[in-house]
Amino acid sequence: ESGATDEADDSEAQPSLMRLISRHTHHDLENERWNVYGQFTYISSWKQAFSAPYTNLNGSTNSLLPDAERSFTGSLTFYLAARIWKGGEVYLVPELISERPLSGLKGLGASIQNFELQKGGAETPTFYRSRAYLRQTFEFGGEPVKQESGQQQLGKTDTSRRLVLTAGNFSILDVFDKPMFDIDPRQGLLNIAFMTYAAYDFGADARGYAWGLTGELYWDNWAVRYGRITPPKQPNQLNIEWRLFKYFGDQIELEHDHKLHGHDGKVRLLMYRNHENIGKFSDAIAAFEADPSKNAAACTDFNYGSENAGAPDLCWVRRPNVKMGIGAYAEQEVAKDFGVFARGMFADGKTEVDAYSSTDRSLSAGALGHGTLWKRPLDVTGIAYDWAWISSPHAQYMAMGGIDGFLGDGALRQGSERAFDMFYSVNFLKALWLTGDYQHITNPGFNRDRGPVDVLAVRVHGEF
Repeated sequence: ESGATDEADDSEAQPSLMRLISRHTHHDLENERWNVYGQFTYISSWKQAFSAPYTNLNGSTNSLLPDAERSFTGSLTFYLAARIWKGGEVYLVPELISERPLSGLKGLGASIQNFELQKGGAETPTFYRSRAYLRQTFEFGGEPVKQESGQQQLGKTDTSRRLVLTAGNFSILDVFDKPMFDIDPRQGLLNIAFMTYAAYDFGADARGYAWGLTGELYWDNWAVRYGRITPPKQPNQLNIEWRLFKYFGDQIELEHDHKLHGHDGKVRLLMYRNHENIGKFSDAIAAFEADPSKNAAACTDFNYGSENAGAPDLCWVRRPNVKMGIGAYAEQEVAKDFGVFARGMFADGKTEVDAYSSTDRSLSAGALGHGTLWKRPLDVTGIAYDWAWISSPHAQYMAMGGIDGFLGDGALRQGSERAFDMFYSVNFLKALWLTGDYQHITNPGFNRDRGPVDVLAVRVHGEF
């Protein structure tokens, strides 16, 4: 197990499986040369039937189906790490995943009910390498900072002033907008709206991983990060665009840690700029109005299979375009191991989704933490609400019957898509968690004509 508890709870968490093993193998958790961790997670979701006056109107293909449905994901991951020289570490993360999304993963923008779902996944278990990267740390002094042994982290002590470089294959969320209160997302809120900014269209393949380089400069309570990563060759697809100096995703993040009335907190500012082969909504509308033969059903290039001959389509106008966004995040502990958070992002909304969700502006807030206050320090619970919007050009495009990577009912009466998520995760045997989760989604696909949608879920999560 990861044994990721605060110092005050170490006596209860020990002897953990890893520490028992270390006593008999002389594995030094304080100064590791290597480690191996693993996890498995199974999530089953049930969507209730909901009201919808139309679905996939006129041959459009991206509606959330109004019938009751079941979705699931099952993942098994191994985290391998080794120190290869002073400050140098290598990480390899193979993973196995099986999934069945709701409605083919269509019809929800910011509020996909299970963050483990991947575009293009299958029920047949698929084995792949999610990460393979090198991390190099250069220390510049300051106070000692203890890094606990865990997934993608060797146990060691760094200094508070250091430069960390990461190069290879990884998720940008391994470095930027790190998990709230250091809680593994697989133990936290299930809805994708709370994994990061819903409007953060970071570069990634269809599974959520990219190749690239990041740099993090830590200076006591401050940190600044920069990264350049690969986008997909075609929007929301698995193949990577390797021409990293022509097509790329850039991001920069500023972070400050603080204490308020003795409780930890942090704030972040994140900006991203993508240069990718993507289409503008206004260009697709203009092309269709100028020549109706340039419609969704007549596409000869990559598109999402729409048969709507009366709708515009982005396939006609994909070219090198820029997409930008800026977001802010804050978290604050308000009691031992329990805190509140808020994050919001404004993206320009001119271009289609390339790698994350079909959202142009997002705002979320909630509370998340461990059950320390009621003497269940390894339990995790939370409650949160997300608001998400699309831009005027995006809404006009969908109202005309257009579709993007996730959305398109064939018509649109625009509204904000909103998601409420609450869960409780019970720990037992220190390495296993059983979660019950409830979600309520309003205006699915940013469409006031459809919904609301209720989703119930159960999650089993284990670490070793």
